Amino acid sequence: MLLKTFKWPLAVTVVALVGAFILGGPTAFGLVAILAVLEISLSFDNAVVNATVLERMNPFWQKIFLSIGIIIAVFGMRLIFPLIIVGITAHLNPIEVVQKALDGGSVDTPGTYAHLLHDAHPAIAAFGGMFLLMLFLDFVFEDREIAWLAWIERPLAKVGKLDQLSVVVALAALVVVAQTIAEHPDTVMVSGVLGLLVYLLVGGLGDLFEEAGEHEEVEDGGPGSAVQAAGKAAFFLFLYLEVLDASFSFDGVIGAFAITQDIFIIAVGLGVGAMYIRSLTVFLVRRGTLSEYVYLEHGAMWAIGALAVILLITIKYEVPEIVTGLIGVGFIALAFISSLIRRRNEPAEERENETLTVG
Repeated sequence: MLLKTFKWPLAVTVVALVGAFILGGPTAFGLVAILAVLEISLSFDNAVVNATVLERMNPFWQKIFLSIGIIIAVFGMRLIFPLIIVGITAHLNPIEVVQKALDGGSVDTPGTYAHLLHDAHPAIAAFGGMFLLMLFLDFVFEDREIAWLAWIERPLAKVGKLDQLSVVVALAALVVVAQTIAEHPDTVMVSGVLGLLVYLLVGGLGDLFEEAGEHEEVEDGGPGSAVQAAGKAAFFLFLYLEVLDASFSFDGVIGAFAITQDIFIIAVGLGVGAMYIRSLTVFLVRRGTLSEYVYLEHGAMWAIGALAVILLITIKYEVPEIVTGLIGVGFIALAFISSLIRRRNEPAEERENETLTVG
């Protein structure tokens, strides 16, 4: 199953590395490999969170996530989306943006594509940071049967009974960041509010159609309406996953320009890494790993909370990508170890019942 799930990422890796070596020599080969590892290390927690959403989608939409979704992730989020951001923030038409991207140039040279993208980082970080912060807050403010860091998760769940508390906390954090560290508070505020609105809109529509599908299935008893409602729900969940992927990809795209200014090498390297993350997501779903290791989702969410804070901090201060990657991997590793200890200490019969309940 492992080889079957990762056959396409492995095949693309071989093609990408061979192509990079032929076209750009050992340097391009090394850059593609480094960028792929960077993307995987930064987005491992993304795979765990994606898996919690993908479990609610049928096999058809899981295939869409791996096919059309990966095209959007590689070409849309890692190549086209940065071009759009630069065009909007620098007031350039598409031809001018593409020309600057092809010309390359150092991030320290004013007027280059890398420099313009770096200048747009505060707006990007505010949008992605708020989206991820809302995801984290909605998780920790929800009362759950199982708690990982019980000493803090239980009190937060009690406080979370206040209606719309996550929105209040997120907006308060945005105001503090905009007024204290942002060079252009208005830009940060607008971008952050847009990130929050996109989270509420896409997530809300997905929940709405999912509930409608369940309601129609029970009331009508016919497969037609239930499938249609589930299809709408899956579509918005798919959009939610794509926005989530974009939020995770921001720091990787920005950080990649510290390694190379070639947009095609960046797209290929990060794209290869994104394919592994997507396949890992499907692997986690099909193996039922989240049900077996119950703290993995908790670890991923705390990693997302840390990433959201880091993104907001990077509005003014530089944070090395290795720090971001290590924090994410660290939370996942600790959650995995905690899950193993829990499974080892539980009676087999009780563990089986709990797995059925969680699943």
